Amino acid sequence: MTRAVYEIQGYAVVLEKIIFVTRIFEARNDEGFQFNIRLEGDTRISVKSATMADATLERQMLLKALKS
Repeated sequence: MTRAVYEIQGYAVVLEKIIFVTRIFEARNDEGFQFNIRLEGDTRISVKSATMADATLERQMLLKALKS
């Protein structure tokens, strides 16, 4: 049984399966800001936000959920 499942931009993310979360960086083609989540099995999710503040909040909430 999974510890916790969260929905991030339409993806169901199981916290136990997260291996790595990148820093926030500027996305290509003026698509705002993004960070990546690497999961077990070499799956990667790119989380994009229009503003740096939105991306920061989403990343911080994810990291807080991982710590609990």
